[in-house]
Amino acid sequence: MDLRFLLTFLFCSVSWIFFWEVRWKKGKESQIEEWIQGHSLSEYKLLFEDVQTLEELSLSILTRLEYVVREKRRWRDIAEAHIQLLRDFAFQEWLCSQSLEHYYHTLKTLGCMTLDDLAQFDSRLQLSLAAWGYYYEDYIKLSTGVKVLQASRGSRDQDYEIQLVHSLAERRLNEKWSIAGAFIFGCTVALCFLIRDLMFYVIGGITVSIIAFVFTIKFLCELAARVVSFLQNEDPGRRGDRSIYDYVRGNYLDPRSCKVSWDWKDPEEVGQTMSFRVQLFYKNGQPFPAHRPVGLRVNITHIELALDIPITQEVLQEPESNVVKVAFTVRKAGRYEVAVKLGGLNVAYSPYYKIFKPGTVDPSKTKIAYHFSTLVLVYGQQHTLQIEPRDEYGNPTSNSTSLIDEVNYSVHVHSLGTVDDDSLEEYYSKSVSSNKQLCQVLLKITLRKKGCFRARISYTDLPLSNGEFDIIVLSENEKNCVEKNVSTTGISIYFEAYLYGTGNYSNYSNSSWQLPASALMAPQRRPSMGDEEDEHDSPVEGQPEKVKKPKKVYCYISPKQLSVKEFYLKIIPWRLFTFRVCPGTKFTYYDPDPVHKYLTLVVDDGIQPPVELSCKDRNIMAATFIRFLHKNIGGSETFQDKVSFFQRELRHIHSKRPRTKTCLKITRHCILDSSLKSTRNFSVSDWSKNFEVVFQDEEALDWGGPRREWFELVCKTLFDTTNQLFTRFSDDNQGLVHPNAERPVHLRLKMYEFAGRVVGKCLYESALGGAYKQLVRARFTRSFLAQLIGLRMNYKYFETDDQEFYKTKVCFILNNDVSEMDLVFAEEKYKSGQLEKVVELISGGAQIAVNNENKMHYLNLLAQYRLASQVRDEVEHFLKGLNELVPENLLAIFDENELELLMCGTGDINVQDFKAHAVVVGGSWHFREKVMKWFWAVVSSFTQEELARLLQFTTGSSQLPPGGFNTLCPSFQIIAAPTHSTLPTAHTCFNQLCLPTYDSYEELHKMLKLAISEGSEGFGML
Repeated sequence: MDLRFLLTFLFCSVSWIFFWEVRWKKGKESQIEEWIQGHSLSEYKLLFEDVQTLEELSLSILTRLEYVVREKRRWRDIAEAHIQLLRDFAFQEWLCSQSLEHYYHTLKTLGCMTLDDLAQFDSRLQLSLAAWGYYYEDYIKLSTGVKVLQASRGSRDQDYEIQLVHSLAERRLNEKWSIAGAFIFGCTVALCFLIRDLMFYVIGGITVSIIAFVFTIKFLCELAARVVSFLQNEDPGRRGDRSIYDYVRGNYLDPRSCKVSWDWKDPEEVGQTMSFRVQLFYKNGQPFPAHRPVGLRVNITHIELALDIPITQEVLQEPESNVVKVAFTVRKAGRYEVAVKLGGLNVAYSPYYKIFKPGTVDPSKTKIAYHFSTLVLVYGQQHTLQIEPRDEYGNPTSNSTSLIDEVNYSVHVHSLGTVDDDSLEEYYSKSVSSNKQLCQVLLKITLRKKGCFRARISYTDLPLSNGEFDIIVLSENEKNCVEKNVSTTGISIYFEAYLYGTGNYSNYSNSSWQLPASALMAPQRRPSMGDEEDEHDSPVEGQPEKVKKPKKVYCYISPKQLSVKEFYLKIIPWRLFTFRVCPGTKFTYYDPDPVHKYLTLVVDDGIQPPVELSCKDRNIMAATFIRFLHKNIGGSETFQDKVSFFQRELRHIHSKRPRTKTCLKITRHCILDSSLKSTRNFSVSDWSKNFEVVFQDEEALDWGGPRREWFELVCKTLFDTTNQLFTRFSDDNQGLVHPNAERPVHLRLKMYEFAGRVVGKCLYESALGGAYKQLVRARFTRSFLAQLIGLRMNYKYFETDDQEFYKTKVCFILNNDVSEMDLVFAEEKYKSGQLEKVVELISGGAQIAVNNENKMHYLNLLAQYRLASQVRDEVEHFLKGLNELVPENLLAIFDENELELLMCGTGDINVQDFKAHAVVVGGSWHFREKVMKWFWAVVSSFTQEELARLLQFTTGSSQLPPGGFNTLCPSFQIIAAPTHSTLPTAHTCFNQLCLPTYDSYEELHKMLKLAISEGSEGFGML
């Protein structure tokens, strides 16, 4: 009877446990079913058949739906529901950890749904909540917990909430089986008291204890299996094939058992393709097949710059390989964090910290700080040049010892303006030292010979990017004379000279130093109407003249200009030439003239014909001009230094005007008209004020956002060609705009004044820095920018501005015999297909034929007419508005390319925009799934310069149209080439990149970089 009673009791206990388990599972399944149906996910129900609890579902929902949900809006709704579920579970677990779970439903009724809501819970509500039928010590727990939440609020993230969900899932399963185990243990004890026989006592106790132990171990193993699987995003089908003994034996992937090996030694140089390997292991130390989905996540971040580095992951192809290869490329030197995780858990000793050092010094990127195109030095005195070494990617670098610097850095000096132009090694000395803190090399040179010289600074026999410059060496007396000239104000400084010729660089051929080609296009402001009004200006247009015999002239130098004058009857001054004191005015030094034996100087500004002068005090005159120039541009000719000087001077000019707020009431749907109306009575002081923009019928305080939006909208409207203020020469994909010579009558010239003031306002706001910085949202033609700084037109501007005209007419004239073309110095102007009028380019030009000798002059006159003369009124009114806020002498320190950078900023290429609008055509599965992933990883690692080279290699231009890749026409296309492991090619006419198939990330990176470096210019890569 006792045995039957024992067996019956055990059977009932086990049945009750199974009944309780089935009921528990049914309840959890109903929760899952309710959540899935509530979020319209019934069609994906089969993906969650193995999930037993809602907590487990929350940990795997996104991973399982990642590849089946394609609609962005649908995916966003699922992600929001997932976050809400995680936060609710995290809220429950936090309450359980504080022994406050009995407050869950009460807090929900009070609107406290998440931990963030709880962190904002009012102290009075805490007190009243604790008094609602519970003990007062609950108030202490709750208030203390809320304070902890408030303190850690900024550092909490989604990973913290996921950890709480893991804890909740484990707690609930443990609670279930601890209750079952306690129930069985209690039954065992009670049964032992009922059984009188010792044998039955022992057998019954052991039997029931074994059953309880087996059940507990079983479900704990199942819990561990699920947690590990969720952490590593394993395939659901694979988990179903495992038994509980796999986990007992450690036959599952364990992050802490995995290993990471590096394919390089620290520290490694930037720019190389780096790789490391992650070896996956089971808990028991056996290799884990890496081809299974294991949820490996690798993040590489520059610690100081917070810059994420794109990576590629590849499973090695060996059978049953347990190795995942990770490849990447870094461009910025510094310390990086390498985080390797499996399902949110760190692998081995992750995160790792690696240092990448700068590469070797690249002379093309290495510059002399505070650079001058001409230095004025004193005989025998030492001068220090601050050289900033940079590697290929612009990272500051320096050599390890000064001995290496001494060998690598060299100085080569030649004489200018004397018959002897050999190297002067015995007349100069140099010494090299390093400033490790500033990453600078200090090169000290001393010249012990007077005169003009050309110096070249080289690194490993390659010149630095700005390493060639002229040097004027003066004696101590000459230096004092120059200082006196520069410091004297209100007194004319003049030098006697002889004018030998115009339009030619030199009458002598024995000089080895020629005028640099850049001088032909150097920037120069047109002379102001108010400059020396008592004198007469001589015309400089037309064919260059050759002076038949030397003419005595006088060279007057002031801080603003160099004037060449002639005196009639020794009392009547006649101004022959005027050159602005700006970087665009270039000097070239030659041998003494054959008549007077004075040193010769050629002055050229790129506008007028070059002027050849000989002067007894040539070096003093040139040094005086250079010293005035250095004062005008702030002491350096580098672009960044000129920008700093420009902005500092602009702030100083407007510093006397009040920087108070002034309100602009703008109507959004007629932005231009309302802006004109709001500013029609504004003075210069009003334009200098801080604009506070209010859009009609919109409630918003202007803390900077509405003002920035107004600038962007008004620039977009002004320079949009649909408004007909500005136009394009051709409908290409570059979007360059130019003043419209055929603007409608209703568009008054005042509109161009307003446009000039808006551009000037943008430059002034940018000079204030910080949140005031404003860029001009437009891309102007080079010819228009050149006119803003006073440059005379040249036919080469057609190449960038009107490419169709350049290819069809200009190139044809340049490359062919024009004597039989019946061309004359006149331009026919048509309207609606009918000849409207004939415009003579020069007086009587309709009767002057164009021949091979004067065709260059004809093309320049044609450029002057088509690009400048037709829009003279528009440009002058634009300049009038611009110069009210920005003086012309400040604009004159830039050339047209620098002016565009100053106004419009750099055209950053966005890789995400690139990827979103690039079209991939053709290709195998390997090309689309592997090669393209490697391609985007390589492109993401490129610098802006490399991205511009890639763009130029594929489209023929390094600039994007204003709308980015979306407005590129035709779209950027990546074509799967039929070749393998060869260089990429391009069809620039169609914006097509032909990308071959490659076997590895390293190979693609090498070939693509080689292609864009060697083939980014020209059209021969087909």
